Amino acid sequence: MKIICIGRNYADHIAELHNEVPTAPVIFLKPETALLQRGQPFFVPEFSQDIHHELELVLRVCKNGRHIDEQFASTYFDAIGLGIDFTARDLQGELKKKGLPWELAKAFDGSAPISQTFKPVAEFADLANINFHLTVNGETRQTGNSGLMLHPFARIISFVSKYISLKMGDLLFTGTPAGVGPVKLGDQLEGFLEGEKILELGIR
Repeated sequence: MKIICIGRNYADHIAELHNEVPTAPVIFLKPETALLQRGQPFFVPEFSQDIHHELELVLRVCKNGRHIDEQFASTYFDAIGLGIDFTARDLQGELKKKGLPWELAKAFDGSAPISQTFKPVAEFADLANINFHLTVNGETRQTGNSGLMLHPFARIISFVSKYISLKMGDLLFTGTPAGVGPVKLGDQLEGFLEGEKILELGIR
């Protein structure tokens, strides 16, 4: 199982970090050890003083495929959940300045909490109109809608599969909307998908 992540997929998030708008999906990977589930707490790593939350819609891949055409892409995932792409923003900034990969800032252990449940695709009336949001200590920090993605689900799956074969059980993080920010010890994060709370974790 692998975790494939898409960066810079919401214009408002690109703007808040003053990044360039990409012409193609920006891809990076997280290892299986980045997974954090079943309500386990997130422990702030000692190597960063600026860990940011990034809430994302996550697709669960349901069959193997490569070189997938966009028109068939919807058959390659069967459920949608939420995930948080925890990012060591201070470390990421240093890596960017040196032109180095982001993995040390993005792929560390526990950096990819996922929701306790994933909702079947059939439960969504329109995959281009999925609402989700994140609260921190009861205050809404991030609000997103799948219709605002620069690269929708089908394009992401098609693009990724040209370079990396998809396998059943893989997870695709699809990008984060604006509102990312730092977390601190004692914070309580809750993620909502179409108004239903499906993700909850504490910061330790």
